Amino acid sequence: MKTIGLIGGMSWESMAHYYSGLNEGIKAKLGGLHSAKIAMVSVDFAPIEKLQHLGDWDATADILIDAAKNVEVAGADFVMTCTNTMHEVAPKIEEEISIPILHIADATADAIKDKEFKKVGLLGTAFTMKRAFYKGRLTDKHNIEVITPNDEERKIVHDVIYQELCLGEIKDTSKAVYLKIIERLAKAGAEALILGCTEIGMLVNQSDTNVILLDTTAIHAEKAVELATE
Repeated sequence: MKTIGLIGGMSWESMAHYYSGLNEGIKAKLGGLHSAKIAMVSVDFAPIEKLQHLGDWDATADILIDAAKNVEVAGADFVMTCTNTMHEVAPKIEEEISIPILHIADATADAIKDKEFKKVGLLGTAFTMKRAFYKGRLTDKHNIEVITPNDEERKIVHDVIYQELCLGEIKDTSKAVYLKIIERLAKAGAEALILGCTEIGMLVNQSDTNVILLDTTAIHAEKAVELATE
């Protein structure tokens, strides 16, 4: 079994789901008392969040590069950045380490292509919904059409993530708003909806809607289990 490298803490609430998902996946695949071999560095999210909103992505990259190097030294065979948004700096991390990065957008694209979807909706932070590192990668590398909420909806989705979900707060009112946005994107032609922030699965799940949901936390963890046990 390979050792999975995790860069976590962004936020720790979603990181707990990663940890359980990886171990449940390994147990399901190998049985018995097997559990995942993991090397993890969990960063402090508060300074990263401030730098994100200041637009200082180079400074956030420095933090994650340091974490990735420590994970590599600890024996990881590959590394996962356990957040969608911080894949903005994945290319900078790749330049500084010798082990591969399991990119969350590529894992999600594989799941989309397995189901033969051509057009999907995307919810996430404003950075994920607007910047090219995620949406552009799905389109340019994987030929998947991606639609996102309008400006007003994007602000709501973003604010709920940072002001509620990253603090562990789950509100029915926010769930209702998210579900309305999901339904509108489905009516606009989305065959499925990417939960493109690792916290969103804490708020909405498949039992809440008939629209097919693609939870990136679960997808990323499943792909890591597959890679670790090849």
